[in-house]
Amino acid sequence: MPSTVEQLSPTRVKLTVEIPFADLKPHLDKAYREIAKTVTIPGFRKGKVPTMVIDQRFGRGVVLQEAINAALPSAYEAAVSESKVIPLGEPEVEVTKLEDGELIEFTAEVEVRPEFTLPAFSELSATVDSLPDIDAEVEERIEVLRKRFATTTEVDRAAAVGDIVVIDLVGTRQGEPLPDATADGITYQIGSGGMLDGLDEAVTGLAAGEAAEFNSILVGGPLQGEPADITVTVIKVSTQELPEVDDEFAALVSEFDTLAEMKADLAGGVAGYAKAEQAAKGRDKILEALVEQTDIQVPERVLAAEIQSRKDEINEQLKRMGYTLADYLEQAGDEADTPEEFWAEIETSTERGLKAQLILDKVADDAAVGVDQADLSELLVRKATQNNSTPEQEAQHMMEHNHVASWMQEIRRNKALGLIVADATVTDTAVIPVDVVGLPAASDE
Repeated sequence: MPSTVEQLSPTRVKLTVEIPFADLKPHLDKAYREIAKTVTIPGFRKGKVPTMVIDQRFGRGVVLQEAINAALPSAYEAAVSESKVIPLGEPEVEVTKLEDGELIEFTAEVEVRPEFTLPAFSELSATVDSLPDIDAEVEERIEVLRKRFATTTEVDRAAAVGDIVVIDLVGTRQGEPLPDATADGITYQIGSGGMLDGLDEAVTGLAAGEAAEFNSILVGGPLQGEPADITVTVIKVSTQELPEVDDEFAALVSEFDTLAEMKADLAGGVAGYAKAEQAAKGRDKILEALVEQTDIQVPERVLAAEIQSRKDEINEQLKRMGYTLADYLEQAGDEADTPEEFWAEIETSTERGLKAQLILDKVADDAAVGVDQADLSELLVRKATQNNSTPEQEAQHMMEHNHVASWMQEIRRNKALGLIVADATVTDTAVIPVDVVGLPAASDE
C-alpha cells in the first residue's frame, strides 16, 4: 500500500496514502452485506438485495464511504509503520482522491515525536539531602505513640500549658455573631498550636466554667483571614499522663516484647523509608537535569491539549472543594502570588513533564525495553501499598477504567529511567554516593 511522508515541521508530518481498490473490495463487500441486512425492498429477501439495487436506492457513494471508513485505520497504521514516525495524537484525515474501481487516496496530518539527541547519561549528576538522624526520628515516633496511648484525668483547677481542655468558641464582629466562627466541644491541648492565635494565652489560667475574650484572625472556612472577636469558654480541664517508655510500653503498642526490639524495628522502617525517599529525589533530579540538557521541541497541539486538560482538572478540584483559585493560593501558601503566576507555573511544569515523557519513551525505544507480567504484578503491589488496597483490587480498577496501556507505559518509562540513573552520579550533601538503581520512580502520569 503506497505511502509518502512530508515533514511539515519538526513535530508534524503529513502522510499521503493510496489504497488500491483490490484492498478496498473486502470492506466494500462487507458494507453491501451489512446494508442488505438492514433494508427491506419489495421483491427481495432481507439480506439478499443485489448491489445494483442498493446503489440505485441509496447511492454508490454511501457504500463507498462506509468501506473507506473501515479501511482507513489499518491503512493509516501501515503508513505509520512504514514511515517510522511516532504519532503523539489523533490524525486529521482527509480523502483527497476517490477513483471508483481504481484507488482511494487520503492524507493524514499528525503530531509526531521530534528527533533529538540525548547527552551522555554518565555526565549527569545530582545532589540530595543526607539521611536524617535515625535515632532522633525513632524518638519522635515513640513520642507520637506515647501521646496516642496517654491517659487523661479531669482536674478541678485552672488550665496550664500541656493540659487537655474542652472549649466552646463564639466569634463576633462589632457585636454581631459569626456562625461560621462558632464551634462547641472542641478538644485542644494548650501549647500545641494550629488553631487561633491568642487561644493559648486566653485559656491558660481558666478553670472549667470560666471564659475569656481575645482578638484573632480566623483560619479556614468562608471567613478565613478575616479578624474577629473570640469568646472562649472552658468546659473541662484534664491532665495528660504519658506512659513510661519501657518493655511494658513496647508490648502495649507493638508486636514486640522488649523496647530494644521495638526500637530496632522502628529504626529499620525509618531508615528504609528515608533511603527510598532519598533515592526517589535523586532519580527525579537526574531526570530534571536530563530534560534541561536536552534540546527538544514539544508539539504545540499536544502541549496545548495537555495544558488545557490540567487546567480543567484543577478547576474541577477547586469547584469540589468550594474554593476559588485565589482562596486556594492564600490558604496553601503556594509560591505563586497570583492566579496568573499559578497558571504560568502549571504551563511550565506541564511542558517539562511532556519533555520528560518524550525522553523516557525514546530511551525505552532505543533500548528495546519490554514489559512482562512480573513487571505488572510488581506495579499492582506497589499501588496497593500506596492506596491501602490489595493487588486484586488494583487489577480490577485497572481493567474497569482501561488503564492497562497507561500503566504499562508507566512501567516502561520507569525502567528507562533506571537505565539512565545507572550511568549517572547521585551523592548526598556529605558527598556520599546514593544508590538510586532499581527503586520505583515518581509517576509521571
